[in-house]
Amino acid sequence: MKLVKLMYVSMFAAIMGVLGLLPPIFTGITPVPITLQTLGVMLAGSILGARFSPKYAAYSQILFLLLVATGLPLLSGGRGGIGVFVSPSGGYLIGYVAAAYLIGFLIYHMKKKTFFKRLLVNIIGGIIVIYSFGIPIQAFVMDIPITNALFLSFVFLPGDLLKCIIATLLTVKMQHSRVLSERVTEV
Repeated sequence: MKLVKLMYVSMFAAIMGVLGLLPPIFTGITPVPITLQTLGVMLAGSILGARFSPKYAAYSQILFLLLVATGLPLLSGGRGGIGVFVSPSGGYLIGYVAAAYLIGFLIYHMKKKTFFKRLLVNIIGGIIVIYSFGIPIQAFVMDIPITNALFLSFVFLPGDLLKCIIATLLTVKMQHSRVLSERVTEV
């Protein structure tokens, strides 16, 4: 791995840690908190996937989760350690890797990167994929039917849709500024 790619992977793992500094929001409905860290997953997939390849988006999340597993309190609310992976949040955390990869893959192979296509990709990866990992594991850990865990996850939808919009706006803005800066250097 080239140094530039390693720096980007490390930077997005660090962004995940910074987003974890913001306190979690506990709804009282589910033990899984609302955090901003899924925004970091979407940004990693959208930016690293478009710039390099989807595997680097996944690497950033793997690095972040390895740091969490070693006990660093990088998750929202100062959580860390191997125990978080067997908590109701564990599946959502594991879903970070798959979501970042899929978002990166879809963005990387997208011919025309419009706002709405990017938004759809962030919804697919940042919501559907993460929920696909999180809901079954939450149901298993909490010993509840999967349908109950599905209904509990509806509390996350408004915030996650907002995070998809923010991630899309940021990546579109970054793409435009990068294109403009490349044009300036060519002149």
